[in-house]
Amino acid sequence: MQAVFNSKSIAVLPFLNIGSDENEYFADGISEEIINALTKIDGLKVTARTSSFFYKNKSLDARHIGNELGVETLLEGSVRIIKERVRITAQLIRTDNGFHMWSENFDRELTDIFELQDEISLLIADKIRENFGHFELQEHLVASATNNIEAYKLFLKGRSFQLNWRLEDINTAITYYEESVVIDPLFADAYVGIGWCYGILASWQYIDHKDGIAKAAFYLDKGVGLNPTSHVGYFGKATISFWGNWLYNEGLSYLEKCLNINPKYTEALEAKSEILTALGKFILAKTTIDSALEINPLSPNHHYTKGNIYYLQGDFDNAIISLDVSLKIDPTFVLAMELKTACYIHQNNYSSFIRYIEINKHLERPNLCKKLFDLVNRSNHFENQNIGVAIDVKNENSTHLPWNFYILIHEDKNSALNTLKHHTELKTGQFINFSNDPFLAPLRQLPNYKDLVSELFSSTVLPSNIEKGKSNNSETLFEGEELNDFATALENTMTNSKRFCNPELSLKQLAYEIDLHPNKLSWLLNNHFGKNFNDFINHYRIKEFQQLAILPENKHITLLGLAYDSGFNSKTVFNTFFKKETGTTPKQWVKANS
Repeated sequence: MQAVFNSKSIAVLPFLNIGSDENEYFADGISEEIINALTKIDGLKVTARTSSFFYKNKSLDARHIGNELGVETLLEGSVRIIKERVRITAQLIRTDNGFHMWSENFDRELTDIFELQDEISLLIADKIRENFGHFELQEHLVASATNNIEAYKLFLKGRSFQLNWRLEDINTAITYYEESVVIDPLFADAYVGIGWCYGILASWQYIDHKDGIAKAAFYLDKGVGLNPTSHVGYFGKATISFWGNWLYNEGLSYLEKCLNINPKYTEALEAKSEILTALGKFILAKTTIDSALEINPLSPNHHYTKGNIYYLQGDFDNAIISLDVSLKIDPTFVLAMELKTACYIHQNNYSSFIRYIEINKHLERPNLCKKLFDLVNRSNHFENQNIGVAIDVKNENSTHLPWNFYILIHEDKNSALNTLKHHTELKTGQFINFSNDPFLAPLRQLPNYKDLVSELFSSTVLPSNIEKGKSNNSETLFEGEELNDFATALENTMTNSKRFCNPELSLKQLAYEIDLHPNKLSWLLNNHFGKNFNDFINHYRIKEFQQLAILPENKHITLLGLAYDSGFNSKTVFNTFFKKETGTTPKQWVKANS
């Protein structure tokens, strides 16, 4: 894979730990702090930690790494702690020819670590500026987070465990963070770390939700109160708002504060994309995660997030492409494995599905997946395998997809709907995308389901700055009540005049009818309604077909004829979009609703 190239750019590779293995966390912490410092420079592309650390303990040519990350320079070095002193070597390398632009050795007291990180970061930035062009450079890039080196060491240990993303390691991280704040009660970053850990544990039901969220909020408030410029603190607050409480606007508000402080923080961009995805704002979500991937191209999570956007749109081919990239980076990433399995189920791709199940030993619930394949596709491939599965949907606290719940949908829709309501009340993380999850298609015709969606989403309207994205084109902006007025005019045109029945209808024609510039209409469709022009029009055509198909006087007309009467001019487009919109085929839908 090849990332977007930028001449004023750098990747900081993990510094090599020389000496005791127990200091590995410290060398990693030095590398991460320099990355964080350099990201403060406007105009300098800095590869995010996840992608830089992909090369940890790997001996690869600088040109190879530069091509993969799309950077002009690499920083590499080593760290050695000897009693109370630290020795750091660092060298800046061009990725086009392997030339060492700069190198230096540093020998300081451990207590001077923050000043040393600042000095190295400024030297690196200055060399890049000298060689590749102008950008503004601040007087300082690193501020002292604590005056106590022992508290800082404990913080770095906690951080190293937190980034493993394993339940037991998150609990260990909390222990180190707590020890850190005992030594330095004013250490803001450590409080933020505790809050983030409790928030994740509570959001995914590993600890009592109410108690965990309360603890998370307490520690995050404490950390942000001590350091109001902590972008990680606002990111933590956003995590609680979104994953913990499903408060979409509040989560976006905190993320905007985070990104205003650090626009290159890709975890925040990913979180923003996740919120937009949950709200069905897929175009904005994809644009946001693409921004994250530009500076963090080797993040398996980011590629998974992009794959999930495609998946929730019913674009399973592109979803698999993104998930394969994620799994190439991390072959043990179970979340991506399970979503890829789900794609094969929805594609009714038995050969790929069974081959993937058989070779993938990391998949946690193969029997549930097999049973679900038959249920979704009304097949009997696994009928004679005597698959025994225990259904436990009330306590489904997996960190992955809720397979038990998916099976229940096909066995008892009403029980499934009650289970869904239960998990929305608990704000269970696995269900946050339920409103667009393809597995829930059988529930979407139930009146109580629609009430549930309305209750959760009817009051959620994206802030105008989020809706507008980062566009600088004034033609795409609406003033005052214009947006709502034109949205209403568009919906009235669709409902009253049924212009969608014209198979030749174009965006320009529709824009002319509501007296709106085509550029503005395109923006309105994509950013307000969350659909492109074709998806928007075909949605109304499907509704028209459904109304025509259940009328007794139309029984003599073929389904394809009714589709053409509704504005479709292609059998393939009609069948594909109908399955995407309803989760079933036209024939099955008509049989169920006649």
